[in-house]
Amino acid sequence: MADSMTQSAQISSSQGLADGQNSVAAKDSKMSDSFLSSSPVSLIQSPQVKDLVHWRDPKKSGVVFGLSLLTLLSLAAFSVISVISYLLLALLCVTISFRIYKAVVQAVQKSDDGHPFKALMEKDVSVPPETFRKHVDVSLTHINRFLKQLRKLFLVEDLIDSLKLAIVMWLLTYVGAVFNGITILILADILLFAVPPFYEKNKTQIDHYMEITRTQVNTTMAKLQEKLPGAIKRTKAE
Repeated sequence: MADSMTQSAQISSSQGLADGQNSVAAKDSKMSDSFLSSSPVSLIQSPQVKDLVHWRDPKKSGVVFGLSLLTLLSLAAFSVISVISYLLLALLCVTISFRIYKAVVQAVQKSDDGHPFKALMEKDVSVPPETFRKHVDVSLTHINRFLKQLRKLFLVEDLIDSLKLAIVMWLLTYVGAVFNGITILILADILLFAVPPFYEKNKTQIDHYMEITRTQVNTTMAKLQEKLPGAIKRTKAE
C-alpha cells in the first residue's frame, strides 16, 4: 500500500515537473514570437516600408528618398546641431509665413476663420502610458537579447560564431579606413531604395546565385567544423 502511494506521488510530481517545463517552453516560445514580431526586420518588412522601397508610389518614395538623402548629405557637410537648427528654422519660416498670410487674407476679406492651424492644435499629441510601457518592454527585450548574444560571442561559447565576428570586425577596419559613418549611411540609404526594385526584376537569377553561394559557405563551414578538436566543436542547444 505504501509502495503504491509512493509511486503515485512520484508520478504526480514528474507530471507536475513536465507540465512546468512545458509551460516555461510555451512562455519562451511566446516571448520569442513577440520579439520577432517587434524586431527591426519585421519593421522593414512592413507593408508601408515595402511600398516605399519598391517605389509602388513613385511620388511618395521620391519625396522620402530625397529628404533622407538631403538630410544625410547635410550631416556630412555640417554639424548635427547646425542641420537640426536649419531644419527647425525652415519649418518655423513656413508656419510663420502661412500664419501671416492667412491673417492678411482674413483681414482683407473681413472673415473670421480663426487660427489656420486650429485642427492640428486640437489634436492630442500626448503619449499614452500603455504605449510608452509597451515600447520600453520591447526595447528591454532587444537589449537583453543583444547582451546575451555579446556574451556568447566574446566568451566563445560557439567558436565558429566568434570567428565569424572576428572576420567581420577585421573587414570593418578596412571599411572604416575608407568611409566614415555618414558616408556608410548615405550608401545604405541609396542601396535601400535601389536594391529592392533591382532584386524584384531579377529575382530568379539572384536567388539562384545566392543559393549556390549559401551552399558553398555551408560546405566550407562544415569541413572547418569537422577539423576542429572535439572539445571545441560547435554544439547546438537542444
